[in-house]
Amino acid sequence: MFKGSMVAIVTPFENGRLDEKRFKALIEFQIKNGTSAIVPCGTTGESATLSLEEHERVIELTVETVAGRVPVIAGAGSNNTAEAITLTKHAKSAGVSAVLLISPYYNKPTQNGIYLHFKAVAEVVDIPIVLYNIASRTGINIEPETMAKLAQIKNIVAVKEASGNIAQMAQIMRLCGDNITLISGDDALTLPVLSIGGTGVISVVANIVPKETASLIKEFERGNIKEARKIYLHLLPLVKAMFIETNPAPVKQALGMMGLVKPELRLPLCPMLPENEAKLKKTLKEYKLI
Repeated sequence: MFKGSMVAIVTPFENGRLDEKRFKALIEFQIKNGTSAIVPCGTTGESATLSLEEHERVIELTVETVAGRVPVIAGAGSNNTAEAITLTKHAKSAGVSAVLLISPYYNKPTQNGIYLHFKAVAEVVDIPIVLYNIASRTGINIEPETMAKLAQIKNIVAVKEASGNIAQMAQIMRLCGDNITLISGDDALTLPVLSIGGTGVISVVANIVPKETASLIKEFERGNIKEARKIYLHLLPLVKAMFIETNPAPVKQALGMMGLVKPELRLPLCPMLPENEAKLKKTLKEYKLI
């Protein structure tokens, strides 16, 4: 259902407020350059520090700006199942194509608790659901066997896999088959994930190089593996630079250097260390982005 380069889009701020003008411009920049879906209110979109009103406005503004040209997959997850249901209901009413639901963080539920959490949301809100597995942030992994159970629920259609474990992703493909779509949640693993049957990536680096990220996947789909590998290897140093500090600080700083947003973050995220900012600037110059 979802494939290609899907951008985990940043949320631009100016003077502490949502910068709607620049946000809309970012969406246009993405669509113009071949991005196949917009994913607002994820980790890269700083969902953790958006108020409920801001969260809802970002989703509404995304749907309004996209105007049906590509899918919108809205972040609507929470470690509170009732809150996840509320956010998912709003996303559906706003007209999104699907929601992205992170596994419950901090609580550290059992695998059965994870299953029951997602099952509860899926049963209450009839909308396509993309699961988001990133144990490095949540503290708990969605095991392949749990994923296989979740894949039996009709509106759970895909997983953004950011475990960094290709063997685990292959096991998900083996257990789930066509019941779930595998999407890379890690730019550094996009090509390996495609090679085991993944359909694309929910990307951080696409914020700054949407055309190149989209081309990587298109070339792979066309069977041009050598060209896809060439693009993938070319982008790796840039991908590494996006994680020189905690995401989304580097990608926001990069967008700032490119003149696309104000590189403003919300605490507890903070501006990059000068030495890391210098490394980022050097990399962007090498890629002729600034």
